[in-house]
Amino acid sequence: MLISESNWGEIERYLETDDRCVLPLGCTEQHAQLSLATDSILAERVGRDAAAPLGVPVFPAVAYGLTPYFMAYPGTVTLRLATYAALVRDILDSLYATGFRRVLIVNGHGGNTPVQPVTMEWMQANPGARCRFHDWWRAPKTWACVQEIDPVASHASWMENFPWTRLAGREMPSGQKPFVAFDRLRDRNAEGVRALIGDGNYGGLYQRPEEDTDRLWDVAVKETRALLEGEWE
Repeated sequence: MLISESNWGEIERYLETDDRCVLPLGCTEQHAQLSLATDSILAERVGRDAAAPLGVPVFPAVAYGLTPYFMAYPGTVTLRLATYAALVRDILDSLYATGFRRVLIVNGHGGNTPVQPVTMEWMQANPGARCRFHDWWRAPKTWACVQEIDPVASHASWMENFPWTRLAGREMPSGQKPFVAFDRLRDRNAEGVRALIGDGNYGGLYQRPEEDTDRLWDVAVKETRALLEGEWE
């Protein structure tokens, strides 16, 4: 059940019998040859596919996040940490006020993880509130699947290249880009990051056969769905 395809009365009736929802967190940042909205697209879609058989509402992805290190790439938008923390808290407070108690955050961007303590503060402040923060792409089973398919995989490589993040009419580079270790990026500003990683792929093939990415997506969706179905107490 997508919030974008529902009216308020339908959500009110849903809340009479269930209090779960999915909140996707994305961002707008460079992804080499892929869409600048890749993280938002993936977070919302994995949440949607996971929740569909359960009838759990999925909110639109929060399209902006924390990505200051990519500000040398035009089209990237970043928020300040205080701004983002306040935004996430306001969203969670709104969900609680209207009747939601169990929130699965499906996060599509590693840079967003510093706001995870906000979810803990929210649970502490609101009786009965539960929140799970799920980095879908690096959850245990999903990451194990990535490693089985091709261990050289990272930001903007094949592991984020799906039909729904690919841009029509753009040709993908061939070959495997050498991996750039994350610790080499931590002491650089945005211009230094761009000088190090070039087009934005951190390392790996730009695209793999659909059978590989279909397999990865299936694991990711099932792992996400298990968090919705599992015990919340």
